[in-house]
Amino acid sequence: MPDATRAAVRGTTIGEVKGAGVGALVVNTYHLMLQPGEDLIKKSGGIHSFMGWDGPILSDSGGYQVYSLIHRDSGMGKITEEGAEFKSVLDGSKHLLTPERAIAIQFDLGVDMMVVLDDPRPNDVSEEEAGEAVERTIRWAKRCREEYDRQRASRGMTESDRPLLFSVVQGGMFPVLRTRCAEGLVEIGFDGYGFGGRHVGMDGVFLEDIVRHTASVIPEESIRFALGIGTPDDIVRCHALGWDMFDCVIPTREGRHGRLFLWKSQSKVESEKSQVGDFYETINIHNERFTEDFSPVDQGCDCPLCTNHTRAYLRHLFRVEDPLGSRLASTHNLRFYSRLMEVLRKKGD
Repeated sequence: MPDATRAAVRGTTIGEVKGAGVGALVVNTYHLMLQPGEDLIKKSGGIHSFMGWDGPILSDSGGYQVYSLIHRDSGMGKITEEGAEFKSVLDGSKHLLTPERAIAIQFDLGVDMMVVLDDPRPNDVSEEEAGEAVERTIRWAKRCREEYDRQRASRGMTESDRPLLFSVVQGGMFPVLRTRCAEGLVEIGFDGYGFGGRHVGMDGVFLEDIVRHTASVIPEESIRFALGIGTPDDIVRCHALGWDMFDCVIPTREGRHGRLFLWKSQSKVESEKSQVGDFYETINIHNERFTEDFSPVDQGCDCPLCTNHTRAYLRHLFRVEDPLGSRLASTHNLRFYSRLMEVLRKKGD
């Protein structure tokens, strides 16, 4: 799922996103509550009407963004048992995001899937601190579940039209804490469970053992959501370890900087022996070698960029700083990711 953090997949139109084969989007509760505010979105008819997107939308709770804000600058707020108190980066106004408010806002947005407010911590915290985060995550998840049930009842939602509810498994680098967190969350009951925290170490190395262990303690019949993951390699790795859903800003962020994903071999993804980086490559269109390259960016791609334009033309657009360049590149990357997910779904079947 591409991140439409502020109700837009940055630099692209809804039509382009659909045309790339994208099936669902992710918006962010923290950003939308600050601007334009959930009340305005509710008045517009909900997030689907506001954006003009008729597919599924998942809203992240915004907890990770709030914690990152406070961890970077303690003057921006504090975390208490009640919730997260923070100052808006827009105007300095003060806000309190509680588990109950996080769920209420997501109901007002009108999303199809929502995530509870959790207590994320950096990977390098002590076992004691990670344990405290786990216990608070479970307590807050229970409060979120209770608010979810209240909201659903007051809005008269049936089993068929209710939004799905996800919780997040925390525990840092400690398998025993990951197990404790998962068991506590499963006891409360959710439709899906996410991977909490960073999936790579401080050195950038993929944390395969902890990612595998976390997947193993989530019930088989539940959806496993790898939040914030990521690169094509990491998606393929996580899929092999049992994860089902992914979201990230990478496709469009890289596209805006002129970095594009190209297929080398789709069959490599389908192979159980797939290795890191052996099914795709990346190019930087700013490179001088593309100045007179009149071939498509990716010969086998069916996106508007590859079917209508050349590498030389795309490089020209970036050099003259025409927004069309980043738009075409972003749409191409979205198409690459959509095709990757198509291959993984086929592999899963």
